[in-house]
Amino acid sequence: METRHHEYAEAKWFLSKIQEEFRGGKIGVENTHKLLEKFDIRCNFAHVKQIFKENDRQKQGKITIEEFRAIYRSITHREEIIEIFNTYSENRKILSENNLTEFLTQEQYELEINHSASTEIIKKYEPIDEMKNEGQMSFEGFARYIFSPECLLFKDKCKTVYQDMNQPLKDYFISSSHNTYLVSDQLLGPSDIWGYVSALVKGCRCLEIDCWDGAENEPVVYHGYTLTSKLLFKTVIQAINKYAFMSSEYPVVLSLENHCSPSQQEVMADILQSTFGDFLLSDMLDEFPDTLPSPEALKFKILVKNKKIGTLQETRERKGAEKQGQVIEYEEDDYDDDNEEPLKEGETRDFFFSKVWQEKERDPLKLTRVTFAKRRIRKLKIALALSDLVIYTKAEKFRSLQYSRRYQQFNENNSIGESQARKLLKLRANEFILHTRSFITRVYPKMIRADSSNFNPQEFWNVGCQMVALNFQTPGLPMDLQNGKFLDNGGSGYLLKPDFLRDTTLSFNPSEAMEDGHPITLTIRLISGIQLPFSLSSSKTDTLVVIEIYGVPNDHMKQQTRVVKNNAFSPRWNETFTFIVQVPELALIRFVVENQGFIKGNEFLGQYTLPLLCMNKGYRRVPLFSKAGENLEPSSLFVYVWYIRE
Repeated sequence: METRHHEYAEAKWFLSKIQEEFRGGKIGVENTHKLLEKFDIRCNFAHVKQIFKENDRQKQGKITIEEFRAIYRSITHREEIIEIFNTYSENRKILSENNLTEFLTQEQYELEINHSASTEIIKKYEPIDEMKNEGQMSFEGFARYIFSPECLLFKDKCKTVYQDMNQPLKDYFISSSHNTYLVSDQLLGPSDIWGYVSALVKGCRCLEIDCWDGAENEPVVYHGYTLTSKLLFKTVIQAINKYAFMSSEYPVVLSLENHCSPSQQEVMADILQSTFGDFLLSDMLDEFPDTLPSPEALKFKILVKNKKIGTLQETRERKGAEKQGQVIEYEEDDYDDDNEEPLKEGETRDFFFSKVWQEKERDPLKLTRVTFAKRRIRKLKIALALSDLVIYTKAEKFRSLQYSRRYQQFNENNSIGESQARKLLKLRANEFILHTRSFITRVYPKMIRADSSNFNPQEFWNVGCQMVALNFQTPGLPMDLQNGKFLDNGGSGYLLKPDFLRDTTLSFNPSEAMEDGHPITLTIRLISGIQLPFSLSSSKTDTLVVIEIYGVPNDHMKQQTRVVKNNAFSPRWNETFTFIVQVPELALIRFVVENQGFIKGNEFLGQYTLPLLCMNKGYRRVPLFSKAGENLEPSSLFVYVWYIRE
């Protein structure tokens, strides 16, 4: 199609889209926004208002066709995209199928692309019929392709379940939450069903349920010894049943923090069986009598994590038998394992437990004192009916790495407080990794995090801890890392651990150089920002971007751009950053957009986190999310990514 014909076709197409709206004369800002959406161009209304104001020459709140065209071009015809288009267009007006194929192979590293794929892209994104029919792409079509989901940073492959799901459960990182029922702080805040629903919708596969005796033989869920509100256990289980497999078909583990009397434990067992039915795993699988099954073998299954008495074979022999009133009593060391050193070989110790209580004579809402009582052991009573529902996730107190190596059974899991887990990874990383290669290990936040703050989960993933439990209700860096990591493998909530965290013949220590590693040299050209969020704290937005790498300690690094003053609409940086990442299998990359602030520090505007190995190469758009995790579309960054693996 010759140039003049192309220009005529474009003008005709543009006019056909807008003439109806302008029949009555000029249009206001709301109709301008609606008209832009009609062009399949996503626009942030705050930005449309600002550009409208700049182009409304009469200052009457109404614009002409020509003024609308100027607004449209300022949003769509971005210089940095025009530059790419012109590089591959022979006449700076159109791309042929050959031109588009060349762009896709040379720049986007789509090495298996062919002419038919280019034809499909033109058919899908070219809005001008005359161009489309001749197998050509105008700048309008190219811009729509660049702004489409196909050009996002995250690899399409990683949006599907592509990893081997037939390995034992212990070989996976499992998306896990702590005190899932809380939606605020740990002491006074509300307990809410929404905590469970939102965690499951985010792909969480291990939920915590704190169970206590309730009135009228109805167990309740809340944070014991605090003023958090209470939920019926029955209501929690019904909600989990409804949402368990909406985001992922892989197994859900219910981690019961069980403080109930035997009679109410029996009620819990009844509720679990009647609500979940066949979804509840209540017997070992024939193929897995002495090894952990895989996520694939446990699809659509609910697993109960709780104390258990006896073997799996004994459980099977009791199947169908009457268990009401059968209670087993046993003794357990009682201490807060998050505040104690691990036991050394042959060591004994006085153990402690703590209980927060309120002084009722004073302010009934004020938690005033923590009391400590010396105890050595505590006697626990467990209802056989509940014990027999525990199969592959038996909760076992962690004593020491040596004890586990000698005595721990394949289906026994440990929960370790963050402080003790941190000591283990700092002092005995190699042994800790040996432990996590063999047993499912859950790490949870320490008790003093009453504000529901989170630790950085990366340090525990680095040593292979499968269930790193976070307070899902608390936004910030730890949850950004959690959400970013578990985007991978189709958001299934299960990620196959790298071979060096699974294979006992391989040696790995996150704090030491990797002998047989394959480092990646990563280059990112941060080109520009697209309709970035405005500052909420000042009248102008001075934007900068920080790029952070999280992984093993030697891979932790950050670099940042210069500040672009008073421009959130289309800041241009064109800055190139290079990172050498030693252990890319564990690395996450986080893009953070900030507004420069001198008094209170920089203001967070948006972020995006993803596994480094899930990044596409080439020209890509980086979507941005708010602190609370909401998608800020169309706000995004425009980058060029290239990396090579040694």
